[in-house]
Amino acid sequence: MASTDKTSTRDRLLDAAMELFYRDGVSTGVEALCRAAGVSKRSLYQLYASKDEVLAASLERRAPEYARQLDIGADDTRSPRARILHTFELLEQASTKDDYCGCPYLSALVELKNPEHPASVVALRVKGALTEAFRVEAERGGARDPQFLARQLTLVFDGASARAGAKAETLDGLTTTTATALLDAAGVA
Repeated sequence: MASTDKTSTRDRLLDAAMELFYRDGVSTGVEALCRAAGVSKRSLYQLYASKDEVLAASLERRAPEYARQLDIGADDTRSPRARILHTFELLEQASTKDDYCGCPYLSALVELKNPEHPASVVALRVKGALTEAFRVEAERGGARDPQFLARQLTLVFDGASARAGAKAETLDGLTTTTATALLDAAGVA
């Protein structure tokens, strides 16, 4: 029974962390996190050595859903070009939601500013996987320099995500148009 209770406490903590850190930023305090999760600080520290570990675990927990939402690596019959553009279409759709705050991984990296922070390690890995997915598709599509194109696409993705998350920009076709121009310039069919 105790392990079920610990699992339940862990799940509540991670659910609350995913929501609060995304909505309010990584500076969210332990008290607010525990209050939102309905757990004591003692319970948090029995499961995790620090808030930093909770943040890293919450980003890790979000990673499969993030990849699924972006449709990264899905087996289908679309062309590499169409698969890349679909990722940008999904970003544009997500950015129209009222609760959209940008890419949670980019946000954590920007706020933390320390690539060795446990949450930064997770975020860098997840963002690296996005770049690698772009690289694989760019190579499959015949890009002249797949690695460079992948970096460009990631830059557009992250910039668009940040500006839309800050409510400084609406993406209504902006990212797909920009990605299309990059794909054309790189020779991706």
